[in-house]
Amino acid sequence: MKKQLIVLLFFFTCTIFSQRNSLQIGERYLEDQVYFGITYNQLFDQPAQVKESGFSYGLHLGYMKDIPLVKSGTVALAIGVGYAFDTFNHGLKVSALNNEFVFEIDPNLTSNDLKIHALEFPLEFRWRTSTANTYKFWRIYTGLKLSYNLKNTFSYTTATETFKHSNVKRFQKVQYGITLSAGYAAFNFNVYYGLTPLLKNARIGTTEISTKVLKMGLVFYLL
Repeated sequence: MKKQLIVLLFFFTCTIFSQRNSLQIGERYLEDQVYFGITYNQLFDQPAQVKESGFSYGLHLGYMKDIPLVKSGTVALAIGVGYAFDTFNHGLKVSALNNEFVFEIDPNLTSNDLKIHALEFPLEFRWRTSTANTYKFWRIYTGLKLSYNLKNTFSYTTATETFKHSNVKRFQKVQYGITLSAGYAAFNFNVYYGLTPLLKNARIGTTEISTKVLKMGLVFYLL
């Protein structure tokens, strides 16, 4: 994972410094095309007995197709496709029992995390102060983001062993949430508020697990 992070950061840095501030006369007026995001991840609506620990983060990279709604280009829609990698310290022990997954609380675990690989499909309504002569402008983008899970891996470590379970069937493969991005030029604050529980038909004893995702960080729109 460290190698993936280094490659993504290198790509982002090179693109930022190669980005032009303006168009030449006669060039086609296009808006944001590539996005790259770094987020701090949190879980909410957890069962009361579940406690989180450690740092959770996410990396997101994708392509957006901008569709202006007015001639000036200041109001637009955008649709896109991308890849997301997220990690969570989730506080649950996941065990396999009789071909079924069981969720428990175990205070003796030394580490406990979830890794998610997903395709994401953002849809945004966009307002910005851009013109055909400059790419540095204020923006407010809001919308929905749908994700399709490619792989999920729950792992936990005891004092002597590490256990790992991939593609847990109770994981919700299709999820969605609302998004908001606001900022100036390439640097923008971004938040994602999940509306779909991570798990389906999952319980700790008789308590339903309705855990959802909150992501906060920076998103960089690159031309």
